Amino acid sequence: MDYLKRLLVGRPLKSSENDEQSLTRFAALAMLSSDALSSVAYGTEQIVVVLVSLSTAAIWYSLPIAAVVLVLLTSLIFSYRQIIHAYPHGGGAYVVSSENLGKNAGLISGGSLLVDYMLTVAVSVSAGAEAIASAIPVLYRHRVWISVVIVLLLMLMNLRGLRESAGFLMTPVYTFIAIITLLVIVGMVKIVTGTAPIHATAQAGSFVPGISIALLLRAFSSGSSSLTGVEAISNAVPFFKKPRAKNAAGTLAMMGIILAFFFTGITFLNYWYGIVPSEQVTVLSQVGEAVFGKSFLYYLMQFSTALILAVAANTGFSAFPVLAYNLAKDKYLPHRYQDRGDRLGYSNGIITLALGSIVLLLIFQGSTERLIPLYSVGVFIPFTLSQTGMVKKWRGEGGPWLRKSIANIIGALISFSIVVILFVYRLADIWPFFIIMPILIYVFYKIHTHYKNVAEQLRLADEIELHEYDGNAVVVLVGNATQVNIGAINYARSIGDYVIAMHVSLEENEEKEKEVQREFKQHFPDIRFSVVRSPYRSIINPVARYVERVSKTSKKNNYTTTVLIPEFVPNKAWKRSLHNQTALRLRLRLSDRDDVIISTYNYHLKK
Repeated sequence: MDYLKRLLVGRPLKSSENDEQSLTRFAALAMLSSDALSSVAYGTEQIVVVLVSLSTAAIWYSLPIAAVVLVLLTSLIFSYRQIIHAYPHGGGAYVVSSENLGKNAGLISGGSLLVDYMLTVAVSVSAGAEAIASAIPVLYRHRVWISVVIVLLLMLMNLRGLRESAGFLMTPVYTFIAIITLLVIVGMVKIVTGTAPIHATAQAGSFVPGISIALLLRAFSSGSSSLTGVEAISNAVPFFKKPRAKNAAGTLAMMGIILAFFFTGITFLNYWYGIVPSEQVTVLSQVGEAVFGKSFLYYLMQFSTALILAVAANTGFSAFPVLAYNLAKDKYLPHRYQDRGDRLGYSNGIITLALGSIVLLLIFQGSTERLIPLYSVGVFIPFTLSQTGMVKKWRGEGGPWLRKSIANIIGALISFSIVVILFVYRLADIWPFFIIMPILIYVFYKIHTHYKNVAEQLRLADEIELHEYDGNAVVVLVGNATQVNIGAINYARSIGDYVIAMHVSLEENEEKEKEVQREFKQHFPDIRFSVVRSPYRSIINPVARYVERVSKTSKKNNYTTTVLIPEFVPNKAWKRSLHNQTALRLRLRLSDRDDVIISTYNYHLKK
């Protein structure tokens, strides 16, 4: 089993290798922008599908609608660049909303994004499967299972770590960028040189009987789906190489420029060539055929589109685990979402996202059109809350806050308008949101209440006195006075200035505690001995809390606290792999503290 895990996931990485897994701008653009960039494959189509429900002549309205979408995109890019610099530790809309609008707003934002990232994966892979089916029609009825296989492959890839994921994504993402750039340029050149005469269904500016504000608003809300994924970079700032905030902001700007160019170009070419949506052939496929013909470039575009739509789901795999980590850190999700796996990724978040996405694919049978409205409402609520939160932040800081807030105000107003449009005109499509969100908020608060109750019982008693240590302290976890514990104490003396023997009592047994204390005082009368009771039979939490308090008592920040865990080490390899779990879990639990070192004292059993 361990061999199979190593084969699929790879060798375990040391915590010290975390920086080596960080992303450059070039790699991050591939890994974190694929969702936003790939949305041009269906963004224009979603606008046109709504417009042609009235008449094909209404397609020209896609041009002014696209212009408003670009205004929203510009405001969001500026706004999220501000968020990246203001909150360089990541968290995006959840952290901004929590700190500036209150915990309820933060949970609504965080819960919406958790569901939205599952929808990101579902929409991306289903759209990718549809693109494959457009080129190979015989696969059309198998698109749901194609989508499920893609999700499982992406999950496995992300379990292998950031660097492997980014390396895999570069080829499809940059191939897609190159071919769509070529599509727009060649199409525009043909128009300018007169080799592609206009075939628009109606002249721009002409009146179309029956057009209404309601229809235009519905088309605008559908087209705004092209902007989903813009927030992912602000959530994943910790993944970047240093200086993280600067690199993340630069990557976001590059993504915004490319997305604006693609969306504008495809929308205009669609209008010029008079493309009308078809059930089994995507709008982008028809634009590609009109520009390239049935040439090699057309098929390259189709398969690169299918690939980027499939791997666009990776944006969700990158952002969901970080968001789940932040919610778990605030005790609104289980603490296991803070644990890093063997490859330093948040494995529990990755697996949860994959399972949730597969469930959505099966429920909605891989229909992109049915998933898009839920997808949009799940992202524009956090957009609205985060932009409003930034306005409140700038106003609270004083100074020329209005000038700083212009992009946030525009983004908040347009995003709120889209939410209202979705609630009014797409209620039949988004009603599950009103069931899912209250349940999710209830679960968040139940988890939070549980952790508060546990923390109350695990709190160190007042009689446990902690001294101030002017030097490096070593906390040794001890049970009875055995050879391994005595060896560990002697070793601790050699590496630290102060040694504390700590005993975690897993049951209410004062006699046992006094016996252990008496044995240690007999062997080490000069060693401080502390007992911490754990009613919930957990070692990790009480040890972590105790160590955090010890580390805070040091007079100078440059001193460290070492946690030394004595262990028997079996000789057989298969048994040895079961050990060091306490050290591993403590290392993960205290991974955000630079002043704490987790170490083991191994006592090898004789044969």
